[in-house]
Amino acid sequence: MDFSKDFSVLLLRDLNLLKQEIEAYKDEEKLWLKKGEINNAAGNLALHICGNLRHFIGAVLLKDGYQRNRKFEFEGKVKKSKILNEIAQAMESVSIFFRDVENHVYKDKYPLQVLGYEMTTFYFIVHLHGHLNYHLGQINYHRRMLNSG
Repeated sequence: MDFSKDFSVLLLRDLNLLKQEIEAYKDEEKLWLKKGEINNAAGNLALHICGNLRHFIGAVLLKDGYQRNRKFEFEGKVKKSKILNEIAQAMESVSIFFRDVENHVYKDKYPLQVLGYEMTTFYFIVHLHGHLNYHLGQINYHRRMLNSG
């Protein structure tokens, strides 16, 4: 089985949805609003999604030299255009990895014990996709809540 095409299609599809969500914010300042018990702004969640993929796929698997700043992902604030650029960079890392990866890599042990235990690269990529979608749903809800008011 060739998982590369399926993983690539799913991750790129959902990164494109992330791009559409960020573009759909009518007021750029609303990207950074926190309300009530919502303590992560959509802009920060988008930066976190991108940093997560660029680190775990780009830096760890591709060894592309990406340096993650996880603290900034949750505390920083940038222009919408910078977020869109980060999304494009994440899409590029994903595209390159899945274009070039050999099937046996999916069975290999992922180089880091991110979740506190050993796992295959296949398992961790499934986890990364779920992580992306979890935060994508949060961003969608955040945007609809703030754009309606």
